[in-house]
Amino acid sequence: MSKIFGERLKELRIQEGLSQQAMAKLLGTSQASLSKWENDIQEPCIDEIVKICNALNVTCDYLLGRQDW
Repeated sequence: MSKIFGERLKELRIQEGLSQQAMAKLLGTSQASLSKWENDIQEPCIDEIVKICNALNVTCDYLLGRQDW
């Protein structure tokens, strides 16, 4: 996965006014996992990607860097 994912995840989380802790709780994951995703240290599984997209109201294509809008 490209570094675009982590950058966009963090950008979208901040735009929604969510802390890492609040976003992690919303997704049912740990703050440590979310931090690793945002910093491109670890990749979420497909189920987690879908949860992220639903929570942030974006498409998977956008989040994964396949689209720019």
